[in-house]
Amino acid sequence: MGEKTQKNSWFKGVSREFKKIIWLDKMTVAKQTAAVVSVSVVLGLIIAIVDFAAQYGVDFLVR
Repeated sequence: MGEKTQKNSWFKGVSREFKKIIWLDKMTVAKQTAAVVSVSVVLGLIIAIVDFAAQYGVDFLVR
């Protein structure tokens, strides 16, 4: 019996905590998503350029 009460108490606690969450509006989520995607693409391009330059430099030195 104590285990069932403990589970109910836990679920009530989780429910109360979820009510405290301040959810972001769609516009804020869209802006932050766009920022993350943009930064990821830019960093991916920078890494690709550095990788290409390093590979070119190694190939140049080996020949």
